[in-house]
Amino acid sequence: MINDYIEKNKDKFLEELLDLLRIPSVSADPAYAKDVVKTADFVAASLTKAGADKVQLCQTAGYPIVYGEKLIDPSLPTVLVYGHYDVQPADPVELWDSPPYEPVIKKTDIHPEGAIFARGACDDKGQMYMHVKAFETMMETNSLPCNVKFMIEGEEEVGSENLGIFVAANHEKLACDVILISDTGVIANDIPSICTGLRGLSYVEVEVTGPNRDLHSGLYGGAVPNPINVLCEMIATLKNQDKHITIPGFYDDVRVLGQEERDEMAKAPFNLSEYKKSIGLKDVEGEAGFTTNERNSVRPTLDVNGIWGGYIGEGAKTVIASKAYAKISMRLVPNQSSEKITEKFQKHFESIAPPSVSVKVTPHHGGEAAVTPTDTPEYRAASMAMETTYGKKPIPQPSGGSIPIVALFEKELNVKTVLMGFGLDSDAIHSPNEHYGLFNYFQGIKTIPLYFQNYAELKK
Repeated sequence: MINDYIEKNKDKFLEELLDLLRIPSVSADPAYAKDVVKTADFVAASLTKAGADKVQLCQTAGYPIVYGEKLIDPSLPTVLVYGHYDVQPADPVELWDSPPYEPVIKKTDIHPEGAIFARGACDDKGQMYMHVKAFETMMETNSLPCNVKFMIEGEEEVGSENLGIFVAANHEKLACDVILISDTGVIANDIPSICTGLRGLSYVEVEVTGPNRDLHSGLYGGAVPNPINVLCEMIATLKNQDKHITIPGFYDDVRVLGQEERDEMAKAPFNLSEYKKSIGLKDVEGEAGFTTNERNSVRPTLDVNGIWGGYIGEGAKTVIASKAYAKISMRLVPNQSSEKITEKFQKHFESIAPPSVSVKVTPHHGGEAAVTPTDTPEYRAASMAMETTYGKKPIPQPSGGSIPIVALFEKELNVKTVLMGFGLDSDAIHSPNEHYGLFNYFQGIKTIPLYFQNYAELKK
């Protein structure tokens, strides 16, 4: 009955998602503020139409959190669905094959049935909206087996600062037995997996200042510090030749995986040649002594996410810039504290600056790593659901990504999170030409009701 309803409403489910993707809800850019609020209204209206009660826009110091619920029996377990409706900026727009907020469906080698190309298609509008449509399906087929609450925020891509305040102030409103999130992915469309861990995050911006104004590079070049050169030299020292991060104390709290754990990780299907081909690389690199899968999931990292300064317009302008900037992110593993790492970075970065310049480090946002156990009813319900729709048991696999609020939920609400995502690493999230397969979208809508059914049964 559930699958029949989904099949009959496929076109409607797709068109609604395309309408959602047409709204540029970029939380990082104030120019899109009205669009972000418009998206919140869209999500709230969709939840109401699907049958949720008490749907409301919960105002924060930033963008509103969309809340809704359907409580059918206090004796039954409650699932809290979390997602986000904001998206990353589309820059650089010129690298998109089609406008980022005009979704198009195109077939690819990985998605022969077609994929939706648009900013937010996979992260997280497509995956969040699966839950709204799965809920609608359960309501329309009279098959909702337990209570459900929705909390959809609009600031995930800028650190979820106001969500933390909201959660801390609304323990009773958000009380639940498990939090269900689809903001991760599977290994492949024929190899299902469930995310069992996330890395934490420390994100900072650095500013290097030299002379009190931009200087003529002919008159002053070679005699004064060039902040851009200095910044590049400083960044280059943050890793040694083995790609080991050189910040003192950076690895103090990192737990080293035992050989048995590493052997288990190595069982996950992975083809290095295909991995390199998929992102156009001749070879990979990373911390010495670790495999690619270990480097991108269970080891901490440091990456420059953006660097700028001086003249970058058309033609030439021979100046030595007064200032240079960079944005730097550090992915962290369990036991590492984002606050401690940020402090260690700031102290070290200031210490390595030459006396000819001044340095300013501005922390942005961060969050802690999270681990999801696999021996609980919450996890088993997800595993059983995916085994039904994919025809094979999903592989538990840690992710290199960060969803800082997962650790926050455990701290504030004292419940674990299940990360049952349906995206692919190749979906280009945060990049030009982000996309989400039609197979993945509808697979999620089919699988989520099975999660609810399995969870209700396992909790009896």
